[in-house]
Amino acid sequence: MNDRQDSRPRQQVRYDAYGRPVYRPDAPERAYDDRYGQPPGPRRPEPGPASAPAPVSAPAPASASASAPASAQIPEPRPAPDYRTEQFSFVEEPDEESQDVIDWLTFSQSRAERRGERRRRSRKRVRALAATLGLALVGGVTWLLLSGGDDKRDGAAAGAVRERNVIVVHLRQTRGGDSSTALLVDDEGAHKGTTLLLPDSLAVSGEGGGATTLGRSVLDEGTGGTRDALNTLLGTDIKGSWRLDTPYLENLVELVGGVTVDTDTAVPGPRPGDRLLVTPGEGQSLGGRAAVAYATYRAAGEGRTPQLARFGRVMQAVLRKMSGDPRAATTTVEALAQIPDPSLSPEQLGASLARLATKAKAGSYETTVLPVRADGTLGGRAADTLIEEVLGGAARDAARNAPPRVSVKNATGDGGAAEAARVTLANGGYTFIGAGSARAPEAASAVLYAQGSRAAEAGEVARTLGLPERAVRRGEIPAHADVAVVLGRDYPPRTR
Repeated sequence: MNDRQDSRPRQQVRYDAYGRPVYRPDAPERAYDDRYGQPPGPRRPEPGPASAPAPVSAPAPASASASAPASAQIPEPRPAPDYRTEQFSFVEEPDEESQDVIDWLTFSQSRAERRGERRRRSRKRVRALAATLGLALVGGVTWLLLSGGDDKRDGAAAGAVRERNVIVVHLRQTRGGDSSTALLVDDEGAHKGTTLLLPDSLAVSGEGGGATTLGRSVLDEGTGGTRDALNTLLGTDIKGSWRLDTPYLENLVELVGGVTVDTDTAVPGPRPGDRLLVTPGEGQSLGGRAAVAYATYRAAGEGRTPQLARFGRVMQAVLRKMSGDPRAATTTVEALAQIPDPSLSPEQLGASLARLATKAKAGSYETTVLPVRADGTLGGRAADTLIEEVLGGAARDAARNAPPRVSVKNATGDGGAAEAARVTLANGGYTFIGAGSARAPEAASAVLYAQGSRAAEAGEVARTLGLPERAVRRGEIPAHADVAVVLGRDYPPRTR
């Protein structure tokens, strides 16, 4: 009987997590429980092939033990595995990472809501701005249609205003006392620099309102008085004055390492028989002494304009060699050891020269002469155009708070009429600007204004001079004036 029981296939007994037997014939053993992944509890040794069934404590009847095979005997249940609740604490305890995830989701959701709200507000603002611009456009077109374009020139002049930095430089000759004057204009809006040369014969207002020339003003009034006279005449806003005597110009040329100039004439030495200081030709290299000689040279019988043009060439050549760094340019100015003008410190002058030097190196620089008539007045339309282009924006802006500038042309045929008008206007608080004499006398006087805002001032000028109201009308005026007067034969004789 035992041999028959041993020949049967033996079943391997497994136990679940609760100690209940699980019969899996011929199943391979596993090191960990299938359900919880925990190592199994203590195993009961299984009988080998020749071992007998486990003994029982009480004898069994023979019939029962004979009828029950050994393999069918149920072993004692294995004690339940020792599982503790802390092993499953991950189910009960809060997880910090889980809370972080929840906070991040909440933050992302709120941020998305804020972005959506901002987009909605932006769309509302864009719609409101579009509506405002549309109303402004309609209103502007309506205003233009109703106004008839009377002030188109006023709007154009206002739109032309742009910032300009202007300094005046006086080249003073230690021998003879002659001077050469130029405006160094830095036009930031147009990214352009200009040397505007001013002839010494230019008529300006002297002390007390009298007339004088620019050259005489430099000697008599000094840099401050001359600067004020130029501001009055040209309507510009000169920031400061730079007095550059000939020894300082020589030192300046040497400090920048010499200059290269296209010369138009030969300049002899100071004594007869000396070799030429300057030879004519393009790209001539000049040291300090030669540069001063060329800038001040005036041939026999030659007018002042050619000499002034030579001074302008030397100044532009100096700017091309000047450093574009404000600190380096200031160091060069300080090395001259000249007495600075109170209106222009070495730092301000160095900064202005550095900006002009940058434009000169880039080729955005030009030198030109202001046209002046033989009597010292500005040279008509050519001068007006040049002033408008070079100083136009600054002139319009600087004249807002200044006394009205009245340009007077004498067309009476009487040489003393202009002087009488000057005295009358000066007593009335106006700035007199002489415009010379007309080629032929005119019967009726005229008081002209270009901007609509100047119409009332033109009427006051007419009343001051004793001219009828019908003489006031819109017309072309010089660029440097606010009101223009043409004195005709109807000019009251009582003012003569």
